[in-house]
Amino acid sequence: QAQLVESGGGLVQAGGSLRLSCTASGRTFSGYAMSWFRQGPGQEREEREFVASISWNGGNTYYADSVKGRFAISRGSAKTTVYLQMNSLKPEDTAVYYCAASAVGPDGVAVVTTLMDYWGQGTQVTVSS
Repeated sequence: QAQLVESGGGLVQAGGSLRLSCTASGRTFSGYAMSWFRQGPGQEREEREFVASISWNGGNTYYADSVKGRFAISRGSAKTTVYLQMNSLKPEDTAVYYCAASAVGPDGVAVVTTLMDYWGQGTQVTVSS
């Protein structure tokens, strides 16, 4: 059974850093882009905000304007783990962060929730001011 498991969330002060991890298992995710979304307090699932995406081959990345220059997405060498390095965190980054996978081919990235085939359970990130 395909599964995405996030880890690395927590409580951090504004200006601090966290690194989230997402590990994929249960099937071959070859050709899948991996993306991060976040759902802020009071938001519904349909309002999840795109954060970052990386292609299967790692050659293409895409970021939301709100995190560009502060966050970095990367893949592990085995391509089963994706990381989100978050620096210069702000209180408005507080959310549950979700990892998702989309079968868009080896070069593609995926930025909309409707394209996602698999979702993780989420990890809470809280940034205090």
